[in-house]
Amino acid sequence: MDLTFLGAAHEVTGSCFYLEACGKKMLIDCGMIQGHDVKEEQENLGINASQIDYVFLTHAHIDHTGRMPLLSKRGFHGEVYATSATCDLCEIMLRDSAHIQEFEMEWHNRKAMRSGAAISEPLYNMEDAENVLKYFKPCTYDNFIQIAPGLTIKFIDVGHLLGSASIEIYLNENNVQKKLVFSGDVGNKNQPILKDPTYIHDADYIIMESTYGDRNHEAVEDYRVSLSEVIKTTFDRGGNVVIPSFAVGRTQELLYFLRDIQEKHMVKGYSNFPVYVDSPLAIEAIKIFGENIYGYFDDEAMELVKKGINPISFPSLKTSVTSDESRAINFLTEPAVIISSSGMCEAGRIKHHLKHNLWRPECTIVFVGFQAQGTLGRALLEGAKKVKLFGEDIEVKAQIKELPGISGHADRDGLVRWLEAFNKKTPERVFVVHGERDVSDQFAEYISERFSLSAVVPDRGDKYDLALNTCVFKATPSVILEKQDHPQKDETSKLSPVFAKLVAAGNRLLQVVRRNEHGANKDLTAFTDQINSLSDKWDR
Repeated sequence: MDLTFLGAAHEVTGSCFYLEACGKKMLIDCGMIQGHDVKEEQENLGINASQIDYVFLTHAHIDHTGRMPLLSKRGFHGEVYATSATCDLCEIMLRDSAHIQEFEMEWHNRKAMRSGAAISEPLYNMEDAENVLKYFKPCTYDNFIQIAPGLTIKFIDVGHLLGSASIEIYLNENNVQKKLVFSGDVGNKNQPILKDPTYIHDADYIIMESTYGDRNHEAVEDYRVSLSEVIKTTFDRGGNVVIPSFAVGRTQELLYFLRDIQEKHMVKGYSNFPVYVDSPLAIEAIKIFGENIYGYFDDEAMELVKKGINPISFPSLKTSVTSDESRAINFLTEPAVIISSSGMCEAGRIKHHLKHNLWRPECTIVFVGFQAQGTLGRALLEGAKKVKLFGEDIEVKAQIKELPGISGHADRDGLVRWLEAFNKKTPERVFVVHGERDVSDQFAEYISERFSLSAVVPDRGDKYDLALNTCVFKATPSVILEKQDHPQKDETSKLSPVFAKLVAAGNRLLQVVRRNEHGANKDLTAFTDQINSLSDKWDR
């Protein structure tokens, strides 16, 4: 029973955990790393993709799922388990991510060719995204799912995003039984649309997020009031309110608030003000929210549904799908609320809206979600006076606001409440992940003292034997290794894309051979002859 930390270790994004148990190799999440200069890290999965039997996904956000197409590109042919809503959202999000990869690489290569530089391949393409989606298996909350002998999982609603879950993993290997709980991203209480997190009461090991582990969200009596005040103040100046928002989850929550704000006429003097959602992905996600009501929406949202009211739609809501529709927003003659992705301003149409509004002092840029280190959003929040967009220097004269309390993540008290629920059995160890370095360290120290628990913050590459509760490889060079057993490197990341696919196919063939160990002699002989014939043809 070995657990290796391949991502979200002393960092917020790139969630990826590698579990070897019961003769199976598994990943819990396989997320994209966000920030600048992470291309090499992005390409290196840290494992041989063709050997992975299963992937379990906590939710659909790209920092938890964004490298799934890369996994497929490198030879993965296993099974992917997630809630039904997560499967539906991944259908659109992974395709959208592939489109972004292809589009941005095309733009990069046009520049490279003009300057004589080498051209590059995208991290993955639409075909890779389509391929991995074939392996998804939708699941429901609160049901035990036997994956293989000795291996059972259960998804528990964690209230962060439509379909989001904590995952319980039950292992029984060589008469050793262990229960692992991966928190996923723990949701905030009293959020719109979604139910509050469901608490779990026992585990041998907990792998928990710590995004806001060092602070609590500022108390806000009503998000609607804060948002209304920002809108009115900005409109009075004649400016736009531009909201960089995650297309899936946060955008739908904002629409929930804005529908109520308009219904109650909370922005005095501006009845039925226009709200633009400029994100094809967000628009598709709105449809998926409408198709996944039962079992996911909270009581308040369900009351609206029963009255025939769409909780995330209203008459003045306008959506932009085509590029022409998006560009037209830049020529509006009346103030508007513009919601666009990506939430950290790293890609997508939001960068165009920032280009057209950042230099205008009458406008307001409103951040409603976490901004990771190294992102454009974080730079703006930290007071950047000038930023570069599409090769052009843009002065930052717009008002920069962060609405406190509007977060899909639990704050420190919320994380503590989630951890306090484990009252039936003291965990052997708590692994603190998914947080910036200082935040994770502080939170691990805090819960160690408060609960008298063994809490550690792993680094990327750390490996633990869960049967013995022992670290068998510590990635930090200054620490004496208990066992020289390094996590496997993903050598395919160094190869040309076409040859990498050939290597992945070869790795898959080796796995097929191993899985036929107990096949009939006649079949094994025929299989051997086929392989030898193929090898003779290409061994030149």
